[in-house]
Amino acid sequence: MDRTQADSGTAELPTVEDTIALGEQLGRQLRAGDVVVLSGPLGAGKTAFTKGIALGMDVEGPVTSPTFVLARVYRARRAGQPELVHVDVYRLLEHIGADLLAELDSLDLDADLDDSVVVVEWGEGLAERLSANHLDITLARGADGEVRTVTWQWNHE
Repeated sequence: MDRTQADSGTAELPTVEDTIALGEQLGRQLRAGDVVVLSGPLGAGKTAFTKGIALGMDVEGPVTSPTFVLARVYRARRAGQPELVHVDVYRLLEHIGADLLAELDSLDLDADLDDSVVVVEWGEGLAERLSANHLDITLARGADGEVRTVTWQWNHE
């Protein structure tokens, strides 16, 4: 998933560890201001993928799903590196017309989103308003329940 080689692609991920590893590969490439939109059904591996991104970015703390708090900020371990803002808008989906930017601002995250990498679970259709330049990632589980297929597309304006 090298942003310098291909703007889009697909991969099969046989295990959760593979999902985390691909996320880690991406996390090493992400820069401040990048927005990653993760979509897929419950249990598809969105949070596992985010754990990998966090490993690649070298941020503090165990990554957990922010479903009930909407967003978590993970501080960079090294000075000058971006923080990771992990957002889950699943709870906002029941509120048609929700303003994601206003919701994030109301959370008082103590993070400047322009200086962070923002990963948004369930954000399709909303998170794109955070940045015209974003990465859309879709995770799907196979019929056996373990193998995941991931597709990605960088969107640049």
